[in-house]
Amino acid sequence: MALRGGDIIAKKATTIAIVNQKGGTAKTTTCENLGIGLAMEGKKVLLVDVDPQGSLTISMGWQQPDELPTTLSTLMQKAMNDQPIQPGEVILHHAEGVDLIPANIELAGMEVALVNSMNREKMLKQVLDSAKREYDYILLDCTPSLGMLTVNALAAADTTLIPMQAQYLSAKGLEQLLQTIGKVRRQINPKLKIEGILLTMTDNRTTYGKQIDNLIRQGYGRKINVFEQTIPRSVRAAEISAAGKSIFAYDPKGKVAEAYKSLTKEVLADADRQRKLSSERAR
Repeated sequence: MALRGGDIIAKKATTIAIVNQKGGTAKTTTCENLGIGLAMEGKKVLLVDVDPQGSLTISMGWQQPDELPTTLSTLMQKAMNDQPIQPGEVILHHAEGVDLIPANIELAGMEVALVNSMNREKMLKQVLDSAKREYDYILLDCTPSLGMLTVNALAAADTTLIPMQAQYLSAKGLEQLLQTIGKVRRQINPKLKIEGILLTMTDNRTTYGKQIDNLIRQGYGRKINVFEQTIPRSVRAAEISAAGKSIFAYDPKGKVAEAYKSLTKEVLADADRQRKLSSERAR
């Protein structure tokens, strides 16, 4: 297949913000394993840690994020000062074929600095614009809050993936998150879509687990995609954050690895559908 002149330049990453203001919903685990799942399918993937706690950076094997000389906050500072960002600056390479922009506690100071900055919601978008041509997917691991950093992630994203623990109480926080996403869409990023809700830490062997699953699908499934695939609760999955590698490398035959493989295929199938729709509209 011959490439037309514009095709090479036309490659542009899909940016997915993995977001939930509630902690403990498997955001970081999902960011890492979906990212590495996409890389295993031949995609070029950049993961971005947008959390001052550096959970993604740590779980990918950089155990002392506060000792890293340059991180996401370095790049955002440059964007705020209108300084150029070099291609590949601050990017770490992970053995399983993905790249990472790490974060550490300096990002907490950056959140405060953003408040007084012009164009403050768009700083992360500016940082990522140069990387969009280099990757197929950029995954953002958001901080568990609805503050300035999360708003920056939503402003930079094409779509959001919401990991949600299969519990009654989770649904309350979801309403608040959906309001924030709606507000960002109206005021800052009209193209922002919701990729779907991902039920995590599920236990479908129990009646309670099945009930929750059905409740969330009935309550939200009409308005928002709820991924077919759920992520089961697992001790092995909890262990990987200390191992510096993905579930595919740590427990490749386990149920969580199977689940993330299947989620990856759902995300890719959805991207194909969106592409077909766009090209039909363009005709």
